[in-house]
Amino acid sequence: MTIKLSGTTLTPLEKSVIKALINDGWRNQDIQTLINTGRVASINFGRISGVKKATNIIPATKQQVDIFRHKKLLFDHITGLCPFEDERLVRAREAMILAVELFNTPRIEFKAGVFSMLANVAWTYLLHEFYQRRGVLIVNKEGHSLALSQMLVHNDCPLSKSCKQNLMALKDIRDVVEHRTIGPFDLNWLPMFQATCLNFEKVITDLFGQKLTLGRDLGFSLQFAKLTTAEIATLQGYDLPEHIAALDASLAARLDAGDADNLEYQFKVVYTLTSASKAKSHFQFIQPESSEGKEIQNVLIKYKPAIDLYPLKIKDVIDSVSQSSGRNFTRDTHQRAWKKYNARPKTGSTDPGATNKEFCFYHQPFKSYTYSRSWVDYLINQISDDDEWSALCRFYG
Repeated sequence: MTIKLSGTTLTPLEKSVIKALINDGWRNQDIQTLINTGRVASINFGRISGVKKATNIIPATKQQVDIFRHKKLLFDHITGLCPFEDERLVRAREAMILAVELFNTPRIEFKAGVFSMLANVAWTYLLHEFYQRRGVLIVNKEGHSLALSQMLVHNDCPLSKSCKQNLMALKDIRDVVEHRTIGPFDLNWLPMFQATCLNFEKVITDLFGQKLTLGRDLGFSLQFAKLTTAEIATLQGYDLPEHIAALDASLAARLDAGDADNLEYQFKVVYTLTSASKAKSHFQFIQPESSEGKEIQNVLIKYKPAIDLYPLKIKDVIDSVSQSSGRNFTRDTHQRAWKKYNARPKTGSTDPGATNKEFCFYHQPFKSYTYSRSWVDYLINQISDDDEWSALCRFYG
């Protein structure tokens, strides 16, 4: 791999090519334009004049000049890449573009297999380029290059924990679907595939510059048909094949608490139906943390009265936790717990309703809180560990 120069020093090849072009009668400005194509740092007229005056520079052969000019013609002015000089990055981008385009092609049924294989190739080339530039050998004596799974466990791997988990899951999916039938379950891993794409965009632009973005090359998939609610229900009603269910269970078992909700592992959005006639109905996708997403959450909660979802008062929580855990769980301990585990805001907060909706609900008319059974189960699980119980008893929030 030839790493582009960041300075204005001419390489021996550039000097010999300039000498040959001068001998062929090229104008200085034309030579300068050719040499600067694809260069990180451009050269000025003085460099051309210096080569012209030098007597110890041997002109390049016609073949060398032709190859040099051919490489310059292949330089992409949008990405700044040349297939000869930046082959791995070119292949990484093309592999990911193919993965997305084939996945979005309506007549392609082998979606999960194609995407997982090509995305694996894209990420392998990307990390090969990263390690090659750091001076790490990516090909061993037997001629075998570093596999993606090997690079993911390097101490200096530039990827986040969730991104690594996403790619290891992608590898497992590839290994299963390469040689097994999976029925109508290609879309089962769509959230994970979407996260793979977003991660790739972030990493390639962070490591090698914004010019390598794929955002302008790939758009949303356009569809000529829509699934009815009944069709969606039918699809979700299928029983997963044993080997697919086993794979999903294996992927889930490797995750810590909260990892599955990370957008770098799998991408999720909240969606709602816009009011429209049956013929014109469509899905509207929104971000869960947006004002619209929070409003939808509030509406969904109203399907059940708050008293049904959060039936427990403080005394109920204390009694249940004390009885099930065997700990001396008191009102004081409970106050430490909701502070430590962020179940609700502190007393006097400007937004007393900003609770963890899984555990707690604020009743505005009564200015009081009630709790869910999930909160009791969570507390029992937490304080079953002696160290955690000791930490809770010492906690001051």
